[in-house]
Amino acid sequence: MKRLLVTLLFALLGWAACGATIGIGMSLMTIDETLILHAVAAPIYFALLSFVYFKRLRYTNPLKTALLFLGFVVFMDFFVVALIIYQSLDMFRSLLGTWVPFFLIFGATWATGELVVRRDL
Repeated sequence: MKRLLVTLLFALLGWAACGATIGIGMSLMTIDETLILHAVAAPIYFALLSFVYFKRLRYTNPLKTALLFLGFVVFMDFFVVALIIYQSLDMFRSLLGTWVPFFLIFGATWATGELVVRRDL
């Protein structure tokens, strides 16, 4: 259970970084520019977190980690952002705002894990 919580803590850090990017971006630029910035930043955040996770902990394999990270982000976006903050599911209609970052978060986490694990063999 402790290992799962530590893994989810890494996902929380990535989700929080993405949230900060959205929050700061919306105060400094247009929504479209903010969504592009978020789509670029999200996989970078998760690749960096994944690198640290796989170098130091490696409690789960790359695929499972990517699924856990993505699952946590989707859960938090649905329940916290959509239902509590926005009180609307409209954000899930945006390809660039939601689905592209989800795909990139999964891909960055999985690819980083695979590269680190293979390099360490």
